[in-house]
Amino acid sequence: MIGYTLDDHVEADTIIFECTPPTVGVIMAALTGDLSSLARDVLLQTLLFVAAGSSGDEPDPEGEGLGGGCRRHAQEGFWQLVQIGLTGSAEDAETVADICEYFRLGGDKAAFYQAQLRARMRSKTKRGRRT
Repeated sequence: MIGYTLDDHVEADTIIFECTPPTVGVIMAALTGDLSSLARDVLLQTLLFVAAGSSGDEPDPEGEGLGGGCRRHAQEGFWQLVQIGLTGSAEDAETVADICEYFRLGGDKAAFYQAQLRARMRSKTKRGRRT
């Protein structure tokens, strides 16, 4: 992914565009594959910026706003995100917890997994400082 970027194509300063919801679906599919840590980090950061993003949120042809479309695609990959957060680095855990929070993913189970992700982040950060 070096030399390529999604900046200003999918989101710009957390403003999302019409292409963003389908792109979230592609990102979620890509995260199921075998990625380098750099590629995974870039995709997770893009999801985080999209999740924190805003739009006019006017309904699209499917009846949901851009944010709703992004949330729907991310929700479809909720378990994949949780797995990345629970098995990846402390930064991955924190990013996934933030994505879940911003997108309001997972319904009732989200609070439990967000707490697990944040605890993992804290424990890995502490362990890293001891070394």
